[in-house]
Amino acid sequence: MVVDHSGSNSPDTKFNNGRVKNQETIDLKIKSGTLDRYEKKLDSVENGSFPPTKEVADFEQAIELTGYGKFHYLLLVVCGFVSTSEEMDVICMSFILPSAQCDLKLNTSSKGWLNSIIFIGMMAGAYIWGSLADALGRRKVLIVISFMNALCIVASTFAQSYGVFMFFRFLNGAALGGSGPVIWSYFAEFQPKNKRGSMLSSMAAFWTLGNLFVASLAWIIIPQDIGFRSPLFLYNSWRIFLAICSIPSVLVAVFLFFLPESPKFLLTRNDHKKALEVFKQIYATNTGNDPEMYPVKSLVTKSNAIDHDTKKTTSFKSMTVEVAHNTKMIFMQPILKYTWISIVINLSFHIGYYGLMMWFPELFNRFDEYARAHNGSEQALVCEVTEFVVKTGSHSHVDLCSDKIESGVFLESFITVAAAIPSNIFAVLGMDTLGRKFFLVFSTMASGICAVGLSLITSKRQNLIVSAIFSSAISCGNAALDCLITEIFPTNLRATGMAISMVAARLGGIIGNIVIAALLDLYCPLPTYIVAVLLIGGGLLCLLLPNTTREPLT
Repeated sequence: MVVDHSGSNSPDTKFNNGRVKNQETIDLKIKSGTLDRYEKKLDSVENGSFPPTKEVADFEQAIELTGYGKFHYLLLVVCGFVSTSEEMDVICMSFILPSAQCDLKLNTSSKGWLNSIIFIGMMAGAYIWGSLADALGRRKVLIVISFMNALCIVASTFAQSYGVFMFFRFLNGAALGGSGPVIWSYFAEFQPKNKRGSMLSSMAAFWTLGNLFVASLAWIIIPQDIGFRSPLFLYNSWRIFLAICSIPSVLVAVFLFFLPESPKFLLTRNDHKKALEVFKQIYATNTGNDPEMYPVKSLVTKSNAIDHDTKKTTSFKSMTVEVAHNTKMIFMQPILKYTWISIVINLSFHIGYYGLMMWFPELFNRFDEYARAHNGSEQALVCEVTEFVVKTGSHSHVDLCSDKIESGVFLESFITVAAAIPSNIFAVLGMDTLGRKFFLVFSTMASGICAVGLSLITSKRQNLIVSAIFSSAISCGNAALDCLITEIFPTNLRATGMAISMVAARLGGIIGNIVIAALLDLYCPLPTYIVAVLLIGGGLLCLLLPNTTREPLT
């Protein structure tokens, strides 16, 4: 071949449409034996079908090179249903209480404790399971707690007394407590930074799906006269409803068997070989290519990787030492500030969230009872309605107990939880652009105003409107809070940090239910103002946390 270096238009000065500019470059490629591979990859890059080769990569680069597709959406469905099952198990009590009040001889105080006992169990379970997830792995722990959760729910349906039912609800909470911190850590550690916010918000939307499932099932099942009755044993409609609520836990436990361990977790254990296999599996599922075509050949980790043989963590002693070490690190600088802020935000937010959301069906039922007693013609403030129910209505004496619930109560509850759908969509679309802090502040401000508004309503319709707005506003805030708290902790402490934050959240659920239950009957409307102050104050605290939007996981 003759090469003319003087003419820029000579065909011999170009190779493959101008991609190789001169003969020296060609000779260099031929000598290295990489010309064919170079041209194939260049073609693929130009066509947008194959990422550029990066032989050595860290986590963020490695997860980017897997592409984004089928695997991540399948992961979203499975992890989302973990959140769905968790929310179903928590919120189902709000639908059971009006129906079970005669069977279990419940008054307002015992209803508050029955709502709260699951949170007491979740406080214990959150720390234990979250710490184990940082020591043993996310996937293993999730499988165990999902099966345990389903078993405890089914067992509780056979309880014939208040005490036995409370015991199984505590065990249910102990199992359930681990699913929140672990599933958020697990899911986040598969996400590239530019997708993490929207995908975490999408998973948070499955909480709303759980609420819709519960409201729909309650509406269909609880009013029916079905089940088994005898002098010694009762298995009626609300127990059947509760048993059906256990099904999602069984399904997700089975699905998790087919998913890999978090590659981010594996990297912190210095198990590069397994982490690389996970990346190859994700790449193959997303692209349809052979796993060996994955361009990354070796992985590097940041300085927070744990420098020891991962097999050693299977011993109980090593595991206990590591759990204690992780807990200690959470309460040391520079993480200490974030730990305390996340605790306070979760505590205040969930006092408001569960303090009102768990009581909406009860309020709907009370308004319905008041309307029936007054021929549906009189309007009254929520405090007047409560006073009537407690002093002269169904709560005034155990012999006056009635478990009759109008279907309209379930319809109103369904509308309330369905109102969260638009705000969840808004959160998914805007979480990576407007940011976590925007949604959290906006949500807590709006829901705080709604809490005050509840003290001013005078009819069932007004109650429904304010409740629906509250549900919608606080839902997108819940998504933002989960995203923010997930991202501020480093990987090797993420599940532990999330677990401690969740302990605060469950404590908020306990305080919200017990305090709201007591104050609602004794000092109405004080609880609505308490909720408003806590929601707004807690939301503003997030401004002290770092911006994690579109930032790499530490």
